[in-house]
Amino acid sequence: MTPDDPSVPLRPDDGTPAGGPARREPGSLREILRLAVPALGALVAQPLFLLVDAAVVGTLGTLPLAGLGAASTLVSLVLGLCIFLAYATTSSVARRVGEGRMDAAVSEGVEGMALGLGLGVVVALLTWLLAEPLVVALGAPPDVVPYAVTYLHVVALGFPAALMAMAGVGVLRGLQDTRTTLLITLVAVGTNLVLALLLVLGLGYGIGGSAAATAAAEVVQAAAYGWVLWRVARRAGVGLRPSGVGMLSAARTGGPLFVRTVVLRAVFLVAAAVAARLGAVDLAAYHVSFQVWMLLALAADALAIAGMALLGRYLGAGDPVGARGVTSRLVRLGAATGAVLGVLVLLSTPWLPGLFSSDPAVRSLIASSLVVVAVMQPLASPVFVLDGVLIGAGDGRWLAGAGLVMLAAFLPAAWLVLARDLGVVALWWALTWFMCVRGALLWWRSRGDGWLRSSADPSAPASAALGDAGG
Repeated sequence: MTPDDPSVPLRPDDGTPAGGPARREPGSLREILRLAVPALGALVAQPLFLLVDAAVVGTLGTLPLAGLGAASTLVSLVLGLCIFLAYATTSSVARRVGEGRMDAAVSEGVEGMALGLGLGVVVALLTWLLAEPLVVALGAPPDVVPYAVTYLHVVALGFPAALMAMAGVGVLRGLQDTRTTLLITLVAVGTNLVLALLLVLGLGYGIGGSAAATAAAEVVQAAAYGWVLWRVARRAGVGLRPSGVGMLSAARTGGPLFVRTVVLRAVFLVAAAVAARLGAVDLAAYHVSFQVWMLLALAADALAIAGMALLGRYLGAGDPVGARGVTSRLVRLGAATGAVLGVLVLLSTPWLPGLFSSDPAVRSLIASSLVVVAVMQPLASPVFVLDGVLIGAGDGRWLAGAGLVMLAAFLPAAWLVLARDLGVVALWWALTWFMCVRGALLWWRSRGDGWLRSSADPSAPASAALGDAGG
């Protein structure tokens, strides 16, 4: 059969047989960059949602801007915990593509987006009902609370679309198409900007207008992903009606990844809490250095996304040798990326702190923290890549269990920093210890064969426990 034969399922981005490329040279650099570069663009563009809101709401005064800050913290937490929708859908769709079953890949996408829509309705309702208690629990001053609550009440209306779009991101990544994801993200950011300017500055709707612009942009994203999925479904001859059984299966697959995400969020929440208790100077330095660290993580995340998409496809095609090959190349690219980023951070330490503070004590701690951040990069980047590889391989249960071990290893180090009042630099060394433990466990797992499952169901693990990992 040829690629023009309608009986051959086609990949949407290049029109080649879905199972064919999995048997090319394992993980060519061109193939990885084709996925990673647009993914990086989308990752960088996504924070523009918050920047657009901050820039527009900032014109309204200090209290609305503070309310936006409190509300955005909660929104980021809620949406961050639901990132498993994108990860699980990427893995399952990519695996079906590797099997040469475009109809099944589309069905996986339909179930994932339907799950996102249903979960979004629940999350929106809870956010609406608990908005004020959550803002108060966050510690927002009384005169800031009304602004934050208003923002949450309005932006929650977009949560069903936001979570549906999150699963849509996973669908396109699984279909090996990150370019369309970048395009949709840019359109959504542009929509947010235009509507925010119109509703806030033009019509005077205040912080609620900014929230409405963000919610509308999420609806635009969800509609775009739904349209793309409809086009692919029509080519594959698949209906778009989800089933209850399929949604339950998608939830079961995503459950372990949700646990993994909660554990990682817990680590950084504990770190932030420790920094807050070390004092204002340490907290300020931690905030700046952590934002730099998160920015650097985007480059590694782009490679991790490529790993998710490629590993599912290779294993779906029954090609564990190719899966190992692409993993090896991705890890080497991650290590090289981390080394370059580390050098760049070291070169920036003499002048970067001065951009954020005029306090010599804060600048000194930022500089010292950035040295640790730089040292961590050659380790952190390959760790992020391996994490994406195992997600793509459908190894969510192992990742959830390993995450609990990592958290248990970090908590004593964090407690020691707080109990001995060792300061923010020591806190960054504690986070480096966490990354070392995380890297060791992921490396151990990757050396074995338990994650190289070529079965049709990636959620059925060959080894669900840590002790089953090979040497």
